[in-house]
Order: sequence, then C-alpha cells, then structure tokens
Amino acid sequence: MLQRSAKHRNVKSEVPKHITEAEFEQLIKAARIGRHGERNVALVRLMFEHGLRATEATQARLEQVKLNEARFEVKRLKGSQSTTQPLSGESVRALRAYLRSREDSLPWLFVTERAEPFTRQGLHYLIGAIAKRAGLNHVHPHMLRHGCGFALANRGRDTRLIQDYLGHKSIQHTVTYTATAARRFEGLWER
Repeated sequence: MLQRSAKHRNVKSEVPKHITEAEFEQLIKAARIGRHGERNVALVRLMFEHGLRATEATQARLEQVKLNEARFEVKRLKGSQSTTQPLSGESVRALRAYLRSREDSLPWLFVTERAEPFTRQGLHYLIGAIAKRAGLNHVHPHMLRHGCGFALANRGRDTRLIQDYLGHKSIQHTVTYTATAARRFEGLWER
C-alpha cells in the first residue's frame, strides 16, 4: 500500500473567509445608519471595490483621491504593487458626500469623530459593528479584500488582472479566487 506523506493526507483547500456581493450591499445599507453614515459608506465601498487591506485604508490620504478624474491612487503595503484605479460612480458619489460632511483639514482620508486617523483596531471594531447591524456575523476588514477578489473572479476577470488590481506579488495568492469561481466553467460545453 502506498503511504502518503502527512503533507498530502486529508488536505483541504480552504477558501478564505470573504463577503459576497449581496453581503456587501447589506453592509452598505447598514453603514448608512448613524451620524457617520457618509464616512462609513465611503470607507466600506473603497475597501471592497479596491480590495484594501486594513492598514491601506487607515493610512489613505486625501491626496490619493482624484474625484474630478474618478481615480484613486492605491498605495499598497507588504511589498505589493501600488496602482491608480478608476473609481465607480457610486464611490465618487459616496466620497463627495463624505468629504462635504467633513469639517477638518486633516490629510487622512478617513478620520474618527476625534479627528484622528483610524487605527487598525478601530477599523476592525467599526466594520464589526456595521456587519452586526447588517445581520452578518464575524466580519472583519480583510474579508472585504477577499470579497473583492472573489467578486472580480466571479465576473470572469483574468487572474493576472486580479493579481495586478489587488497588488499581489505572487500569482499564487490570486489563484485562490479564480480557482473557485464557478462562472469560469459556464458555457464550457456550449457550441
């Protein structure tokens, strides 16, 4: 009988925890509630649509947003490739509403009610509170990044494009999204 190494026994390919596009819409609705609704909607939208890591969101600065050009300069961390990405119409509207509501001139894009940049812990708390209001359990900021990857894969986007968009240095990090995307098999047997 052939022995399999421990490395190959019962290996499960785990799909990263992520939110779906439907859950993203639930988060957006819940983010609108409260006195910081404009900020929260803009924050959740940018994190999901651009696959931002928590620290990338907390360190984002106003100068990265070019509303007249509908562009966002994504400053990636962890040695990842930074890019300039288009903003969706919804993101432009959300950012405009949020920036009109601000009464400070601080350089950070997202600030707390104490006029300070968010900490990673503060962001985790905020996303968790919004998720709870949306009826979603155990949602953390990185699930928005993974949700972005899966949403792009489910829309049939090319693996290399997703890699560049998320700033992955290695395509191995990106393959997880495209390998599990059911849409890539649609129409396979059509003539």
